[in-house]
Amino acid sequence: MSKNLLFSLVLLASPVAFAEEFLPSSDSEDTPPSPLKSEVEFGFQAHTGNTDSRSLNARVAAEYTEGRHRTSGEWKYYQLYKDDVEDKNQQNYMLQSDYKLSQRTYLYGNYNGFTSLYSSYYEDHTVSGGLGYQITNTETLLLETEIGPGFRYQEPNIDEIGDKDIVFPNVVREAIIRGNVNVLWKPLTNLTIGSKLTVIAGKSNTRFDTELNVTNDITETIALKVAYSSKYHDQVPGDLSKRDSIFTVNLLFNF
Repeated sequence: MSKNLLFSLVLLASPVAFAEEFLPSSDSEDTPPSPLKSEVEFGFQAHTGNTDSRSLNARVAAEYTEGRHRTSGEWKYYQLYKDDVEDKNQQNYMLQSDYKLSQRTYLYGNYNGFTSLYSSYYEDHTVSGGLGYQITNTETLLLETEIGPGFRYQEPNIDEIGDKDIVFPNVVREAIIRGNVNVLWKPLTNLTIGSKLTVIAGKSNTRFDTELNVTNDITETIALKVAYSSKYHDQVPGDLSKRDSIFTVNLLFNF
């Protein structure tokens, strides 16, 4: 399996070629890749003159696959300063473990965490487990879906709201349903397009996480990645924005 499939979404890797493992369908008899894959992204922007701002974003991801098991983790960080005042500071955490039941179906367990100083929620954490299904898994296209129950903890941001605003001061602890769709398309040898949609629905609110990224390989281990990601809550405290989005241009290093 080409290493380029790991640019943008950490989804696939396998040390051996069993039909029931996380491998794309292929007639190739190439040497199997390493079971451990990792990648690092880094981006920085600075603007001076009429506008004064600087932003820093980073991402570290790793995945290990052995037999029917696949374990992946990811950490993202974003910081933005405007006129020497911090405007955004947030981190995302993800850890997931999968076990293949058949050629297309698998069980999954997922943890997703989000912390921020300036978004609608200071803390937003979910755990979920359920069933995954790979609709297609080839060298050029991966499409897989997941659904399952779980639990959510949210701490709303009420410090940025005026005293007269309607707020949701209560910490959220509730059962949820999580749905997830991953798409990875490789139209060209050096170009990968990835998309991910995650929906987390509970009694208090529903959250939509979306990501779209395009990765262009420069060498076998270095690529240029452009990504757009957003988090949308259908209900937020007071007059805070329901959507928080980030656009990044990064260098990606694959190991």
